[in-house]
Amino acid sequence: MRLSALLERQRRELDKLRSAAAARSVVDLARGMLMEQLGCTPAEAQRQLVHLAAESGVSTTELAAQITHTEPPGEPPETGMPRVSLARATIETAASGNAVAKALLGEALGSLGAAAVAIWLTEPDGGLELVGEAGFGSHEASRWRRLHPDMPSLPQQVARDGLEIWWPAGPPAGDQRPLPGRWRDRAWAGLPLHDAGTALGAMVICWPEAATDFPVALRRQLTSIADVAAQALGIRLSQGALAADHEAAGVLALLDSLLDVYVFARAVRDPDGRVTDFRVDHVTDRFRDPAGRGPVELTGRHLLELYPDALTAGGLFDRCLSALETGEPQHSEAGTAQAASGTAAGIRIARLYDGVVIAWRGTGDADRLAALLQHAQRLGRVGGWEEDLRSGEVSWTEPTFALFGLPPGDPVPVADLPSHVVPDDIPAVRGFREALLHGRMESAAAFRLVRADDGSVRQIRAYAEPVTDQGGTMIAMRGVYQDVSADYHTGLAFAAAREQLADTEERAADEHRLAIRLQEAITPRSAAPDELVQAAGLDVAARYRPSGEGSLVSGDWYDTVLLPSKKVLVVVGDIAGHGLDAVTGMVAVRNSLRGLAITGASPATLLDWLNSAAAHFTDGVLGTAICGLYDPADRTLRWARAGHLPPILVRDGKAEQVPLRAGLVLGADPDASYAEELAALRLGDTLLLFTDGLIERRDEPIDDAIASLVRAASRPVGVIGEYADHLLDQAASNTGDDACLVAVRVR
Repeated sequence: MRLSALLERQRRELDKLRSAAAARSVVDLARGMLMEQLGCTPAEAQRQLVHLAAESGVSTTELAAQITHTEPPGEPPETGMPRVSLARATIETAASGNAVAKALLGEALGSLGAAAVAIWLTEPDGGLELVGEAGFGSHEASRWRRLHPDMPSLPQQVARDGLEIWWPAGPPAGDQRPLPGRWRDRAWAGLPLHDAGTALGAMVICWPEAATDFPVALRRQLTSIADVAAQALGIRLSQGALAADHEAAGVLALLDSLLDVYVFARAVRDPDGRVTDFRVDHVTDRFRDPAGRGPVELTGRHLLELYPDALTAGGLFDRCLSALETGEPQHSEAGTAQAASGTAAGIRIARLYDGVVIAWRGTGDADRLAALLQHAQRLGRVGGWEEDLRSGEVSWTEPTFALFGLPPGDPVPVADLPSHVVPDDIPAVRGFREALLHGRMESAAAFRLVRADDGSVRQIRAYAEPVTDQGGTMIAMRGVYQDVSADYHTGLAFAAAREQLADTEERAADEHRLAIRLQEAITPRSAAPDELVQAAGLDVAARYRPSGEGSLVSGDWYDTVLLPSKKVLVVVGDIAGHGLDAVTGMVAVRNSLRGLAITGASPATLLDWLNSAAAHFTDGVLGTAICGLYDPADRTLRWARAGHLPPILVRDGKAEQVPLRAGLVLGADPDASYAEELAALRLGDTLLLFTDGLIERRDEPIDDAIASLVRAASRPVGVIGEYADHLLDQAASNTGDDACLVAVRVR
């Protein structure tokens, strides 16, 4: 609501400024034409233009429009307008407010068709006092002699807002405010009265009948008449001939002698009596706002127009409103507008009549330095002290009392300091005092202080020095106490964290070394051919590639073993996870499978048993495996897999993926079952079994990665170990996972 009122007021003022600028433009053009035609100076052309306008009985702007053959700004001009200058002398010499009103109506307004005029001046409390009227009659004037600040009326709105109001056919629909004479359906005009930037009051003019509108030329003529009336009233006020505003002027004169920097702002209210703004009516000579504006630029302006930030919640406007409504003075550390030096330390607001006095209290260098020192002590949790050895007087700064938890005004001498510390630190405090008094040297001490208010213990560090006179006699001690509890407890926390981190790192290193040893014992990076397996007609090359030095070990594993049945067990697996848990899980699964394989069960049955063991006898072990049982008697291989990638068969230098039915991951479901495939192998065939860490890439699907391995494997095998090394070099995984590869060739 306040912003809307501000914008509406500024919009109307802007319209007035635009109209005035357009009028000046027309007058300047006419003056230039006269200079060219008459060959005269600008001043002579201006005098000639004014003389011609007076002779013609029209305004200067209207005459200028006729000379330049242009339309005057706004509406077409009305002819027969009286000149204000004809009435100026009569108005200015009027002895009273009524005389001013009668002169206005008789010398100027009467020729414009006006029937009545009334003049009110603003009183200190914001009310209006009728000082003159003509045309309304004495009976009606007695009813409108005094307008209370809270009474909604046309004169109050004009005086408070400082803006013109034009009603060609009475008040707008719904506006029930009373009017003098009760002539609601007539034409009305309300004009503010200003003299030298000071708001004086309001003038209301009434016509005997309604009109279609107020032409622009008529509005300008009436505004000029209001200016003449305001000047006349200003003269009478300065001479003490009128009653209104005497008290306010006297109070403001008194304030000027007491305060260097302040403004007086009167409340501006809407028709319902709500305060929408404050208008600056008085500014001291020394006041300058941050924009460098002084009394001339600020007087008559509105607070929200000057300082829009004042409308923020809890800002300058809210404080002014609170002071006005409650009468309680308002204090703040800083104001929206500040003194020219920019060093305003505080702002005080007090109610004065129907407005507020806003005083800025400036600070000097000493005050600013003292405030800076106070903030530094507070932020650093430091308190200063001094003790006079001759008088025994002890002086503490305010933060020192806060450190000790003591009320202000009860400082503790250094001799009594032991009674405020824990018993174990009393010797340190006594040594601190002895070094000052007897050693006469700068001293420091650290002790635990027991606060007086809550009994909490704080870590305090004290620094002090002796103070001597010109003869070298020690006369005082001074120093500081600093609360270093935060640093102390932080140091303890860091020390405990370092110890805990060292223990954790040591345990992690031990676990890592153990995991590596277990993994290297089970899955060496390059396994030598097993003689028993070779005797069964197979050449085997196993390779293990860790993800990197120092990386966590994984659960990749492989195994080839000749069973009592003369069949060869070939298996590759991958336990989920990394670290010691993955390695121990891998060891348990590998050893379980070896033990189960002794029974001579088929690969599918072995995986059934292994899955049940992983689900029931291990702690959450999940993994994949592919298990094959090779029979050298007929070169057949029975296959079963549990969630693992299928193997690759290389035959006659051409590699292709072996289709195998999928099975569920080990340990996921104790009731899972696995299918089995039978493959007939030929002499020279090579089987490749591997984990996903060999080929998996983040930037391509797993099928594309398998296809890349198939292309790399499509070549003559040759020496099985060299062939396995070739595949390990060609595999381009980028997941940072360990990799396991087993190459088995039939010979």
